[in-house]
Amino acid sequence: MRFTKKGNSIDLDKATEEIKCAIEGGVNYFDTAYVYPGNEVALGEILSRLGCRDQVQIATKLPHYLIKSLDGVEKMFQEELRRLQTDHVDYYLMHMLTDTATWDKMKKLGIEQWILEKKETGQIRHIGFSYHGNTEMFCKLLDAYDWDFTQIQYNYMDEHTQAGRRGLKYAAEKGIPVIIMEPLRGGRLVQLLPESAKKVIAENEKHRSPAEWAFRWLYNQPEVTCVLSGMNSIDMVKENLRIAGETEVGSFTEKDYALIEQVKAEISANVKVGCTGCGYCMPCPQGVDIPETFRCYNNYYSEGKKSASWEYIQCTIFRKEPSNASRCIECGKCEKHCPQQIPIRKELKEAAKKLEDTKFNLIKTGVRFLKLW
Repeated sequence: MRFTKKGNSIDLDKATEEIKCAIEGGVNYFDTAYVYPGNEVALGEILSRLGCRDQVQIATKLPHYLIKSLDGVEKMFQEELRRLQTDHVDYYLMHMLTDTATWDKMKKLGIEQWILEKKETGQIRHIGFSYHGNTEMFCKLLDAYDWDFTQIQYNYMDEHTQAGRRGLKYAAEKGIPVIIMEPLRGGRLVQLLPESAKKVIAENEKHRSPAEWAFRWLYNQPEVTCVLSGMNSIDMVKENLRIAGETEVGSFTEKDYALIEQVKAEISANVKVGCTGCGYCMPCPQGVDIPETFRCYNNYYSEGKKSASWEYIQCTIFRKEPSNASRCIECGKCEKHCPQQIPIRKELKEAAKKLEDTKFNLIKTGVRFLKLW
């Protein structure tokens, strides 16, 4: 997804060298998606140039939210095979599966039989889903089908939000491999760290980069199967290869964990709402995802409007039952259970003002009208 662009298209020569370097260094899993502009085509062309399709595993995704029929599923899948210049996909995901209602909708179209047939013919080797949302729904989705693997947003700042550590462990207990996306939160745990957090890292005697600390925190956990990284330079590839090669499960020390907690504290120092994501306020009678709303609201100030707004859209309205903040009717049930004594009703109003702008409402209307959940 993060290949370097040359004008309006991907710089194929540069990307080819980066993928060649990665494969020679042991990388064998390449993640793409139908909706990443030009990406499937680029990956297919690069693997063809290098003549190494059989050396790697390709993961791509079905944008189920654009599908209205089983014929549509088949048409899109065949287009992906053509783009990727292959006769099979090793790891196929339901892209951004939001809730069990959405999965039920796909089941009514006949997706389970379609998957079975594709696996029997070898056109799909493993089936899974990628996920943005809360832990509770993630666990329900894991129980809703016999998945081969799953993919979640997970990093040290999302340890107790999104699917979180609890979701990661639940998947592992069920024997389901977990692929990690957003290990650096789109690079924000590197470029957008506050100066105080950068100082904590720079003064540590191990002299690791912010990216290395984030990757090592992940690789330390036995439940993590594979970590995705959007590399777009040879230096990034070589650095990531070194970190992955050196890191072993269980190698994190108490001092290492202390540093991560200190960095998290520096990042969180200027948050708008002191929500820990504990979930005691849930469930909301109106379906508001309170912890997720506050996470995005805090990110609005710490990481920027664009990324926070898009995360909020992903996690609240691309589902059959929306969970955005403005659904709150101020019943106050949540506040009775909040251990942080947050004035939740007041803060949800403020969050809605920032996150639910004209663009949000237009997308929400489109999602409801076109049933894109």
